[in-house]
Amino acid sequence: MGEIEQRPTPGSRLGAPENSGISTLERGQKPPPTPSGKLVSIKIQMLDDTQEAFEVPQRAPGKVLLDAVCSHLNLVEGDYFGLEFPDHKKITVWLDLLKPIVKQIRRPKHVVVRFVVKFFPPDHTQLQEELTRYLFALQVKQDLAQGRLTCNDTSAALLISHIVQSEIGDFDETLDREHLAKNKYIPQQDALEDKIVEFHHNHIGQTPAESDFQLLEIARRLEMYGIRLHPAKDREGTKINLAVANTGILVFQGFTKINAFNWAKVRKLSFKRKRFLIKLRPDANSAYQDTLEFLMASRDFCKSFWKICVEHHAFFRLFEEPKPKPKPVLFSRGSSFRFSGRTQKQVLDYVKEGGHKKVQFERKHSKIHSIRSLASQPTELNSEAPDQSQQSASLTFGEGAESPGAQSCQQGKEPKLPPGEPGPHPSPTPRRSPAGNKPADGAASAPTEEEEEVVKDRTQQSKPQPPQPSTGSLTGSPHLSELSVNSQGGAAPANVTLSPNLSPDTKQASPLISPLLNDQACPRTDDEDEGRRKRFPTDKAYFIAKEVSTTERTYLKDLEVITSWFQSTVSKEDSMPEALKSLIFPNFEPLHKFHTSFLKEIEQRLALWEGRSNAQIRGDYQRIGDVMLKNVQGMKHLAAHLWKHGEALEALENGIKSSRRLENFCRDFELQKVCYLPLNTFLLRPLHRLMHYKQVLERLCKHYPPSHHDFRDCRAALAEITEMVAQLHGTMIKMENFQKLHELKKDLIGIDNLVVPGREFIRLGSLSKLSGKGLQQRMFFLFNDVLLYTSRGLTASNQFKVHGQLPLYGMTIEESEDEWGVPHCLTLRGQRQSIIVAASSRSEMEKWVEDIQMAIDLAEKSSGPAPELLASSPPDNKSPDEATSADQESEDDLSASRTSLERQAPHRGNTMVHVCWHRNTSVSMVDFSIAVENQLSGNLLRKFKNSNGWQKLWVVFTNFCLFFYKSHQDNHPLASLPLLGYSLTIPSESENIHKDHVFKLHFKSHVYYFRAESEYTFERWMEVIRSATSSSSRAPVLSHKESLVY
Repeated sequence: MGEIEQRPTPGSRLGAPENSGISTLERGQKPPPTPSGKLVSIKIQMLDDTQEAFEVPQRAPGKVLLDAVCSHLNLVEGDYFGLEFPDHKKITVWLDLLKPIVKQIRRPKHVVVRFVVKFFPPDHTQLQEELTRYLFALQVKQDLAQGRLTCNDTSAALLISHIVQSEIGDFDETLDREHLAKNKYIPQQDALEDKIVEFHHNHIGQTPAESDFQLLEIARRLEMYGIRLHPAKDREGTKINLAVANTGILVFQGFTKINAFNWAKVRKLSFKRKRFLIKLRPDANSAYQDTLEFLMASRDFCKSFWKICVEHHAFFRLFEEPKPKPKPVLFSRGSSFRFSGRTQKQVLDYVKEGGHKKVQFERKHSKIHSIRSLASQPTELNSEAPDQSQQSASLTFGEGAESPGAQSCQQGKEPKLPPGEPGPHPSPTPRRSPAGNKPADGAASAPTEEEEEVVKDRTQQSKPQPPQPSTGSLTGSPHLSELSVNSQGGAAPANVTLSPNLSPDTKQASPLISPLLNDQACPRTDDEDEGRRKRFPTDKAYFIAKEVSTTERTYLKDLEVITSWFQSTVSKEDSMPEALKSLIFPNFEPLHKFHTSFLKEIEQRLALWEGRSNAQIRGDYQRIGDVMLKNVQGMKHLAAHLWKHGEALEALENGIKSSRRLENFCRDFELQKVCYLPLNTFLLRPLHRLMHYKQVLERLCKHYPPSHHDFRDCRAALAEITEMVAQLHGTMIKMENFQKLHELKKDLIGIDNLVVPGREFIRLGSLSKLSGKGLQQRMFFLFNDVLLYTSRGLTASNQFKVHGQLPLYGMTIEESEDEWGVPHCLTLRGQRQSIIVAASSRSEMEKWVEDIQMAIDLAEKSSGPAPELLASSPPDNKSPDEATSADQESEDDLSASRTSLERQAPHRGNTMVHVCWHRNTSVSMVDFSIAVENQLSGNLLRKFKNSNGWQKLWVVFTNFCLFFYKSHQDNHPLASLPLLGYSLTIPSESENIHKDHVFKLHFKSHVYYFRAESEYTFERWMEVIRSATSSSSRAPVLSHKESLVY
């Protein structure tokens, strides 16, 4: 008798790992060698109805054949798929990945093995690759045609309309009806033709990738999605059907689900001859017996279904592949079958860590091409200048991902095999069968590390671009890039339309390694750099003064975002009320004029200090305090303008709230490359700059002895600027919180009244929420009165959907690792619901505990419970034991899905919320406040791990991120590197970096070296970057008495 045993612990109920088997993702692990010997040819029918022949050693295990198919398709997420075939008794079974193929397929010449989807995840957004979603869409299309995916007429018509959109493109009634006449997607299709055409009319502009996404969004809500029925009888002899899904075992009568046994309720699965047995966990509230028995047609049918259940349980519930059972010494009892391959968690982690290369693929039935197909024609790299046509659009894709559209790609190279491919032996080669169609040839060559890590940041809009400023619409990326790069070059051609794509996968050579930044016409050697540095003054005060100069350049550029770029755009469109214009621009223009003069004066003093203007002048000009004092006193006359900036921020946000036109206008401006931060951040830059002056003067006063001729001026300037900062400090804290709430509001959907008087933001970050489905990543937002949890939807808007809220009034928090058997686990008990969450590390858990407890204390001191936050979505009140079954089909849901892309607008996808989501970390308001104080800019030399030379870049550090420019004169960054999660160290001797003042940034496989020009600048860069890579402990920024009122 075969059986699967689950230990009755709370941890196993919630998906905690019960087996400590070796992960298939661990480095250094090799698959078993492929047996040599006679080759056998096996025909595989693909999901697009083509056939391919694969030659494999006849004694090879089934995994070799599946890996060969996935390698042939360049499929990264192949673990969701399987191979099924009719055995010698004509029973359709799955190919066992551990058994030799020859023992399973008796007559391979007469058998066609089908490559199909085996595991259907609960949420299609967990599928990271466009190719994977395309194959899932083909599976849905097959199931519709074969009658396995049953649904009402409206749902069927809507599904087919998305299939038609992906195959023939935008609506044309004549073409639609011709296409439907030639292609039958569902039995009795003629009766639905008018409905299909009507729905298709609503999908104009939708790309094939978006159509796939919408198709899966609708299909996953259907009761029969991913269901394979297995005939059986219950104890009374009633005919039923059994099925298995990600949630557990389902019971159907006909096509109607009548019962479900979630994995959390199942203690043991077994079979004995024709009887399939389900042993349930004891439950006083349940009317069912301890053991349920179902009778199937034969032992083979029963064992086949039992195997499928074992595999589904392991794939969706375990963290790692289970260990093989030890072989018995004498007698074996029960089946030795076990799940083989990566679990879903391992697949998600592997793709998220960037362990894959994206490649192009061909849509066999589609008469149009996806963005990937259009933009991924391999070209040769031009060593002189980048191709302008290739730079007219830039798209987002995942960490370390590679596209065949990269300029370094060459056709005809063998794709790199994913982990799990047989190493030293030749992999099975596909051989064309006459029935097969030729797929897109050409795969990405193995890229250099630099090319892997650099990815596109934004797309150009479909409309022709004005000369200045250029705009871009952001794409919805399934996963965040390590290094986001803006395109350089000309405007997008007017005839090219790039709508927000769900998985855009085009890429060009990195601007960080392109001729634009390499300066190949006149490279500077390391010796020249050394000689130039030796001519600089060595006094620390000089480098402090130089920091004032470099950061002032960046500050002026930030002011120009408002005074030049934003004002220029506003003047061209009548979107902003005159009252708002008169509040913003007249209060920024005097500042820009003043600081332009200030920067000129500082640079003149530095030129004298360095001896560039007159080598004979010394002494009096080797100082900066007098320049600082004069200009700080001049700033006091601008205080009236500074006081207005908080008012301008409030007025702008209120205007956006009341005017949809202004909201769209500001959102479009934020998508321009010059607006590298949220727009409202630039409105607070003048207040932040005062703090920078204060810090610089404090360092100068600390450096100078009291007898120094510059000390007196520095101390006087420090007193003046400290007074100004003290006067504006209260306003600054309130405005930072106000700005952060509005920034978060743009990242959230399903919430209407986030910004209310008295609400303070405390922390945001990624935690795993435990439920009947196991561990699920959620984004949490902690405020002083409520805790929100959200999930990230893979939509064009890139936003996070709010699932529920927990008011902090009356909440308790306790560590519960022992109770649930999950590391770093917390139980949050509210007055109406409780949830269990797990942090990624002990330190993360401690930060959350500290902040949540502080927020609870603040809430207890307040007058009462917080108001409801969710206007439309009710909180998720399910307990961890209550795993939901398949979502019920709803006309409203289908309508919402159909129009979701129409309602959602492009949204910045590289915000701090997205960084925390992908790096699985958190950040607090204290961290944001420290980041405001720790801003820096200047020249650095940058080197990749495997490159030889150093590149000189202008680098700006702000908002937990490094922004890279070719020079300080550039108007927008070429690339950005979010630093949360990175480690900051000094290179070791073994790394052979034989230079002074070098620091190293590394995150997983991504490594960068940066070289500063002096000891002081090296220490400053280390100081500010450390503030971004390691979060601070929580100290309340505001007491409850200082609650914010807007």
